[in-house]
Amino acid sequence: MRRPSSHAGSLARFLSSAAVTAVLAAGLGGCQTMSDITGSLTSSSPKAQAVPDDPQRAAEVYGERYRANPKDAEAALGYGQALRATGQRAQAAAVLEQATLAHPGNKSLLAAYGRALADNGNSQAAFDVLSRAHSPANPDWRILSVQGTTLDKMGKHEEARRYYTTALKIVPEEPSVLSNLGLSYMLTRELPQAEETLRRAYSNPRADGRVRQNLALVVGLQGRFAEAETIAKGDLPADEATANVAYLREMLSRKDKDNSRPPGNRATVPVAALNRPD
Repeated sequence: MRRPSSHAGSLARFLSSAAVTAVLAAGLGGCQTMSDITGSLTSSSPKAQAVPDDPQRAAEVYGERYRANPKDAEAALGYGQALRATGQRAQAAAVLEQATLAHPGNKSLLAAYGRALADNGNSQAAFDVLSRAHSPANPDWRILSVQGTTLDKMGKHEEARRYYTTALKIVPEEPSVLSNLGLSYMLTRELPQAEETLRRAYSNPRADGRVRQNLALVVGLQGRFAEAETIAKGDLPADEATANVAYLREMLSRKDKDNSRPPGNRATVPVAALNRPD
């Protein structure tokens, strides 16, 4: 890692540039399925319970059922989730779109389709579909959190934070929501607020590795690189700690590389790889 003085100057320039536009999801890395967002339509089905946890195998099982009967809502949902989990996001969106047309009132399908649209960067469409997946009278905190990320992608940060706040009223101190809120603050360069929010998330026993990496990144963006590496390593096994530190350095390095380009040739570099395949 470079000397702190070199990083601090370049990162400060980065944070003042247009390159801070980013893609938000539920956090860094990890494996997330649509059941994380709405509760799985298939969870009570004997057939669904027999489907293996392996996403590739699940795609095969649900894919066979879906091709046999494309109007089977459960098969379409399971297939769409499995396609997302294996990185086939465009195909997942196509499957789920057809399913919502066949079952326009199915909120689980709408939620899955909205999440797939968000995966593919269709933020406004995702927000609109997700709005149909729950109601003010019966809000789903998971959907509220994803709606917040779509608003952050569109640059509507204050509105996004209202959605996170509403979600937190339903599930106080939920680490995944706090993580998204912290990243929202990061996008608007409010790094101390981002750090405070992410530390709240990180202190929760239910926080996962994505929260750890998000916090490490925000600390690193403030120039405290040794502390950032300590957070990234934590009490993880040596191989995981090494991978986390390597990823942190890569994220910080990408900021420097972006600032070395002429302003007109800069790519839009994500602040954090929050849409890594999940």
